[in-house]
Amino acid sequence: MKKSPRPLPHHITDFLDWLDVEKGLAPKSQENYARFLKKFIDWLKANKLENLRPYELSPDHVWKYRLFLSRSSRPLKKSTQNYYLIALRAFLNYFVERDILSLPAEKIKLGKDKKEREIRFLTLEQLKKLFASPDTSKPSGLRDRAILETLFSTGLRISELTSLRRAQIKSKLNAKEAEISIVGKGERIRTVYLSERTIGWVKKYLDIRRDNSDVLFPLTPRAIQKMIKKYAVLAGVPVFTTPHVMRHTFATDLLEQGVDLRTIQEFLGHKSITATQIYAHVTSKKLREIHKKFHSGNKLS
Repeated sequence: MKKSPRPLPHHITDFLDWLDVEKGLAPKSQENYARFLKKFIDWLKANKLENLRPYELSPDHVWKYRLFLSRSSRPLKKSTQNYYLIALRAFLNYFVERDILSLPAEKIKLGKDKKEREIRFLTLEQLKKLFASPDTSKPSGLRDRAILETLFSTGLRISELTSLRRAQIKSKLNAKEAEISIVGKGERIRTVYLSERTIGWVKKYLDIRRDNSDVLFPLTPRAIQKMIKKYAVLAGVPVFTTPHVMRHTFATDLLEQGVDLRTIQEFLGHKSITATQIYAHVTSKKLREIHKKFHSGNKLS
């Protein structure tokens, strides 16, 4: 390990290049890391620590930075504070990979949020109303219905959905169900599945397409978010409905059908089972409700 003579702020550009080339992070993720680390650099400057070198950063500095995040004039939620700390840990991991002496990333512990992460999803009745909202007599309505069906059938992230190509689907349109390979978050390849009903709607949509674009759904992520919110209002379902809520709905439906968490992890493309375990709270709550309704002990009183 070598001691770098360059102060911490002077390593930011190289760190972002490392995220791009070595880690393959998307431009938006790189922007987020840059934004989160800017707060740390601003804190260093405010405390006259801008000339601090990587090997001079101490646990005491990190502790004071955490206090700053927690007790600033506009306190951040615990989960938001963790984003800033995760960015700082990634920065320290960069030094390790470059054989630059620095504080180990493990020295930065994330704060615990006492609140359980709330999983928002639609019931099947709400889903039916949402699906019925697009006017499928119009090309845009056919497209939108195909998008909604695809999201629920596959559990795709919005970025994965907008990356789908017509060529991936073209050979599957006469099948009862289809599987396609996609490259998801972290460049991980996984298989997702299109139900017979979904294939039917995608086929109807492609039959009326007259352009030559190879993109399956030529809309931006923002346009799809706005489209889903519009139909949520029309259908009278919760306005929090987003593409990610559709992903939660996909996972929750599988869980309620008895599919185990490990399998759902594969369907969702989660790197760690920890990310999938958030759905366990959904079934735990459901089990509590069932127990209260059918096994409350009222018959004994």
